[in-house]
Amino acid sequence: MKQWVLVIASLYGLISIVLGAFGAHAFKKMISVEKLLSFEVGVRYLMYSALVLLVLGFYFDFQDVLEKNAARLIIVGSLLFSGSIFLLAFSEKYNMPTKILGPITPLGGLLIIIGWAILIYYFFRYKV
Repeated sequence: MKQWVLVIASLYGLISIVLGAFGAHAFKKMISVEKLLSFEVGVRYLMYSALVLLVLGFYFDFQDVLEKNAARLIIVGSLLFSGSIFLLAFSEKYNMPTKILGPITPLGGLLIIIGWAILIYYFFRYKV
């Protein structure tokens, strides 16, 4: 699992840099300022997740269920949170169903929050 966490962390970092660059240049002409600001939140949170997953990947050995679940929740939550924001930013341009995409964003955020809460519990439990 360690290798997968590090690979996904690197992938999230790569995606956030690429999409951030597109957002700063190409997407300015394609979507509204409001949608672009939302898009940038998705990019920022994806980078935060990339960084924390890198730290977890180097720090944890992923033998404990808490270590595994924290990483899994942050991975899935980030994908749902940022991915849905990216799609919502372009929903008007490409006529995407916001009723389906809208609820995915807070679900992803909730999973990230639970992942962080597990980390807090883990660090208190093991007094790291």
